[in-house]
Amino acid sequence: MFEGFTTQRIDHDGVAIHAVVGGEGPPLLLLHGHPQTHVIWHKVAGELARHFTVVATDLRGYGDSDKPAGLPDHSNYSKRTMAADQMAVMRALGFERFRVLAHDRGARVAHRLAVDHPQAVEKLVTLDIAPTLAMYAQTNEAFARAYYHWFFLIRPAPFPETLIEADPELYLRQTMGSRSAGLAPFTDEALAEYLRGLRQPGAAHGLCEDYRASAGIDLDHDRADIEAGRMIECEMLALWGADGAVGKCFQPLEEWRKVARRVTGHALPCGHYIAEEIPEQLLAEVLPFLRA
Repeated sequence: MFEGFTTQRIDHDGVAIHAVVGGEGPPLLLLHGHPQTHVIWHKVAGELARHFTVVATDLRGYGDSDKPAGLPDHSNYSKRTMAADQMAVMRALGFERFRVLAHDRGARVAHRLAVDHPQAVEKLVTLDIAPTLAMYAQTNEAFARAYYHWFFLIRPAPFPETLIEADPELYLRQTMGSRSAGLAPFTDEALAEYLRGLRQPGAAHGLCEDYRASAGIDLDHDRADIEAGRMIECEMLALWGADGAVGKCFQPLEEWRKVARRVTGHALPCGHYIAEEIPEQLLAEVLPFLRA
């Protein structure tokens, strides 16, 4: 996977962020979701690298990036802090302006990146999310059942961490395999990488802190944006899986139009893990948008 890419490790305020870099052309930042790593992009990275300088990172708390202990208010896992990590990575690589393609948790980081650093983000593609505040505010039974982990992972430490660390493989396979496509989209090599990342010391805590921040300080930041009239200013494409919980429980495009000035989007014939379920169709959707 990622043949021809080089590995980078870039520090931001004492937290090292792992990245793989490859290709040539305008810079494109790829951000992954839970409970995965940058490896989610392995089926599309090669083609993207024909058109862009691709930078695929592991979010803080995930994969081979550092996993600091969470602060009492979880601010060091806020999407604002995680977005600042990514800004530091891109600047260290010499990129002040870039495009972003992001899935799941990474798309929440990308949302914050576009709002906090509007001068940097030229175009944004989000995969299978609606805005965090909208999803929490509109939670119903169907969503709570499908996304039980949103409420499990935010319980105070060390309860969820202890259960995940007791059997990381069970957590990984249950979390990913319970979606509409099961485990079929994932190669053995990719699953092995996700499991290796989850078995690292501090990984369970890092992903829990990510979710704890989203249920607290991130919502404060989102509400402050609404009050101040701050929105995503760049051109944005929102894509989601027709078979996933986001598309069934929410109206993603309507919600994005409340926080983004120039957004289009639609559902794709898949579930949550778009880049691994339908990589060719994803490329057909995003390449014209990102290259324009």
